[in-house]
Amino acid sequence: MKDHDCSPLTGYIEYPPAEMLERSAQFYQEIKRRHSIRSFSNKAVDKAVIENCLKAAGTAPSGANHQPWHFVAVSSADIKKQIREQAEHHERGFYEGRAGKEWLDALKELGTDANKPYLEHAPWLIAIFSQKKGGISEEDKNTNYYVHESVGIATGFLINALHNAGLATLTHTPKPMSFLNKVCNRGDNERAYMLLIAGYPADDATIPSHAQVKKPLNDIATFL
Repeated sequence: MKDHDCSPLTGYIEYPPAEMLERSAQFYQEIKRRHSIRSFSNKAVDKAVIENCLKAAGTAPSGANHQPWHFVAVSSADIKKQIREQAEHHERGFYEGRAGKEWLDALKELGTDANKPYLEHAPWLIAIFSQKKGGISEEDKNTNYYVHESVGIATGFLINALHNAGLATLTHTPKPMSFLNKVCNRGDNERAYMLLIAGYPADDATIPSHAQVKKPLNDIATFL
């Protein structure tokens, strides 16, 4: 590597092989409990919990370490109502035919439709935005690299952090999502990437049977 400013790696912990295997198995058992739900309780979630989860998401790797993401955590009833109204408006067009028959047929297994009451009912909505330009400092206006990949990784970190904290989540991508820029007061440099719903599951929350079918390891991985 070329010379650059750096410091020794101090946070890494090496585990004995047996413990490593046990930890990997335990994490698998833990993460496979996570399921997307569409019925949320309105039970409040402490803002500090969301802050910690967002800080965890902010540790994700990114292209040139530009961290091309911004998270807008929404608990305001008024803003959640605006988001629901806009999302349902666009979703009606989606489900009325804009998506196409093949896509709509695929969604039948999940039972989804244009009604999104959880957008108002859940205690937190987290709007995730990608940034075209930026850098380490807020005033930087450099080109960001691998933006989609970087924001995707950070979103995965956030979902895991919320699950680890004991919250249920749902990823939501209304088409189009540009209304989120206006509702969340984000500028032209940012593009809405995803809306993440977070909170406690309602007592009657369910998981579609179709969503519980996961491909076996042999179908998702190859060892060479």
